[in-house]
Amino acid sequence: MKRLFTGVGFAAALLICSAAALAQSTQGSAAAAPAAKSGSASGSNQNLAQEIKMLRRDVRREKQKIMGAALGLDDAQSKKFWPIYKDYDRELEKLNDVRVGNITAYAQNYDNMTDNKADELVNGAIAYHRKRLDLLAGTYDKVRAALGAPLAARFVQVESQLNNLIDLQIASNLPLIWGPEK
Repeated sequence: MKRLFTGVGFAAALLICSAAALAQSTQGSAAAAPAAKSGSASGSNQNLAQEIKMLRRDVRREKQKIMGAALGLDDAQSKKFWPIYKDYDRELEKLNDVRVGNITAYAQNYDNMTDNKADELVNGAIAYHRKRLDLLAGTYDKVRAALGAPLAARFVQVESQLNNLIDLQIASNLPLIWGPEK
């Protein structure tokens, strides 16, 4: 069992680094936003979007590896679990598109934050987390029906821990909001 956690720990470290790069790349868009007036900034924004897309794909791939190692499924269990997980991951990707948009809007409005924009961004972040939790709960029900409660619970534990690591890494790379009191 110790060997499993060593491999999982290494993969988690890679995942954290990927998430940090995502957060830093997204944060960097704050500097890119004012430059959007020039022609070269358009290419820079496209490069940033491509970089974020690739990093997100890599994070999803690493999460799958960690999940597979942590669950330790046999062939019969794998045939039931992975289609459910892939559906979950597709829906999570859509939710994360919203999250990236919210982070990008935060970066673009950081220097000139208004009451309305701050409310909009916070409500968007809260809505994202609610939907993500609802998605996880629904997926738990599907995994529980297919594989039983213990494996479904382990899925939720691992997924929650990975999401918490990603959330922490993103949050730690975003600057705190400042208002008129600057």
